[in-house]
Amino acid sequence: MTTLLIKNARIVDGTAPQPTDPMQIAIEDGRIREVGAQVSFNAAEELDLNGLTVMPGLIDCHVHTIASSANLGLNASLPSSLVAARAATLMKNMIMRGFTTVRDLGGADRGLQQAVEEGHFTAPRLVICGKALSQTGGHTDYRGPYDNRDVGWYAQALGTLGRICDGKPELLRAAREELKGGAQFLKVMADGGVSSPSDPVGYLVYSVDELKALVEVANGFGTYVSAHLYADEAIVRALDCGITCIEHGNLIGDETIKRVAREGAIVVPTNITYDLLARKGAEFGLPPESVAKVSDVREAGLERLVKLHDAGVTMGYGSDLLGGMQTEQSGEFPLRGRYIPADAVIRSATVDAAKVLRMEGEVGVIAPGAYADIIAVEGNPLENLDLLTGQGAHLPLIMQGGRAIKKAASL
Repeated sequence: MTTLLIKNARIVDGTAPQPTDPMQIAIEDGRIREVGAQVSFNAAEELDLNGLTVMPGLIDCHVHTIASSANLGLNASLPSSLVAARAATLMKNMIMRGFTTVRDLGGADRGLQQAVEEGHFTAPRLVICGKALSQTGGHTDYRGPYDNRDVGWYAQALGTLGRICDGKPELLRAAREELKGGAQFLKVMADGGVSSPSDPVGYLVYSVDELKALVEVANGFGTYVSAHLYADEAIVRALDCGITCIEHGNLIGDETIKRVAREGAIVVPTNITYDLLARKGAEFGLPPESVAKVSDVREAGLERLVKLHDAGVTMGYGSDLLGGMQTEQSGEFPLRGRYIPADAVIRSATVDAAKVLRMEGEVGVIAPGAYADIIAVEGNPLENLDLLTGQGAHLPLIMQGGRAIKKAASL
């Protein structure tokens, strides 16, 4: 049994505009046992975090751990052994930025997740959907207009974000295969996208009957469907079909925002990716036709962010960065902070992110029963969200499941 008592922890988790008074955190076998001003706990080790801000480990609700290149067609062709090796590096960099849990939105499989669980990689806790589901000519079909090669291999290659499945029987078989293979939720491409060549934003992907059937399969497995969506028409259609988690949502309408708030659906904005794609997409390998589509969604996403916040919509923190752009994963913090309050930005990567993952009480919070995922920050991120950037430069302590992934010599 391992035990640790953390002292003088001024906690920031996004649920209040100021840090708490100094608290003590009792940790036993990787979980938090007790939190209070004074706790009665005999620990083998004590750690004084006086002068630091203490936060739950951060959660990114939209990553692609296998995307070592922004050219996703090229990434799909890489050998799986190379993809796994590169994913290990990408994931290690994520946890060293303070992200102790991430939700992969297409690509990572149960084998990669198990490798993390067994400790082969230093990486965030990984929540997966397996391969995202897309139709021919939809998002994740990277063949282009003159390429008619068979894409049956998409489902097996680790470097692909999705698999192609057309018609209800094929779609449902693919969904059931992903769930059988360890997917914890389903991801469907229900709109066109930026990184693929043949699908304009606003492209209504899959029929209503197909989407409803997909939701029925997910519900039957006790889980949910998350959908790649931009255009308001596509979002309304997805909500009508029972989809409850909207990825991106850049072009969502005012009335739809009200509906999302009323029905308790969730939105995961990913604004940092469009900011970077507009400025540096070509440098990182994004094809020209994809760069041209970025402007359609970039500014609208930031303007919608404010309206989503004002309406009280639950939002998760998402980065959705590809290849070399993943170094900017933490940039979503200050970017959102220009438009909405800092506590709301932080909450999107802690308490609200846990809701997105359906892991309330386990991650994103410093409370009894939760995993002892804890980071310490030099300064107060409620006053300066830039403290959460810099590749973890301002994080002297990063703890996952009670184990110190990073611990400064001064602690």
